[in-house]
Amino acid sequence: MEDFLVLGGKKFSSRLLVGTGKYRSMAECAAAIKESGAEIVTVAVRRAEIAEPVLEDFISPEKYTFLPNSAGCYTAEAAVRTLKLAREMGGWNMVKLEIIGDRETLHPNMSETLKATEILARDGFVVMAYSDDDAGMTRRLETAGCAAVMPLAAPIGSGLGILRPEKLQKIIAQAKIPVLVDAGIGTASDACIAMEMGCAGVLLNTALALAENPVLMARAMRLAVESGRLAHLAGRMKKSAAAASSPVAGTIG
Repeated sequence: MEDFLVLGGKKFSSRLLVGTGKYRSMAECAAAIKESGAEIVTVAVRRAEIAEPVLEDFISPEKYTFLPNSAGCYTAEAAVRTLKLAREMGGWNMVKLEIIGDRETLHPNMSETLKATEILARDGFVVMAYSDDDAGMTRRLETAGCAAVMPLAAPIGSGLGILRPEKLQKIIAQAKIPVLVDAGIGTASDACIAMEMGCAGVLLNTALALAENPVLMARAMRLAVESGRLAHLAGRMKKSAAAASSPVAGTIG
């Protein structure tokens, strides 16, 4: 069964996107990414490593689609400048827009995110925007030209899982573009639930990098995303009161 994630006109077999930060070594990072089956790898442009050969020595841009992000930016101006620099450096047109509004909670600044989305979309970028879980705002991002919205499940790096599933469900129900959960995933069951709800994909980093065994967790996340997607496509049974799984009609005695 063909079931591709389509972003910016490109088809991807994997619906799991992974980051490259916080690992104990680049070798461990590369091994986890390989085991995850991910085809899209996020890279923070403001990290010095991107300008050095070390990242590409371990993670080949010929094998993976690099997704530059504007992590560390606090204004639309800084984010636009950072992502334009990424395009100049590597020719990357598909980007993850991330503008932080609060240094403690790391929640996004949605007014600045909306402003940057409009600028980048006009300039031909394929924008995937990190957002809060407000359906009204994600609708505005879609109207502004986002190719995908990426609402948080919980604060960045927290591993708390999907804190407000009803909010996420509302975003999924109204969106005409892919919805990918970004931030807060802690373990495989979180990723599976997001996919069962109808998310188009899951992006995570800390859940792999800080696991006791990142490579094994990467495998778990791959299987969870695949399983959750299949369950969503299959359509779960309706919840009801107790009902015997074996019919009693026609039985003896």
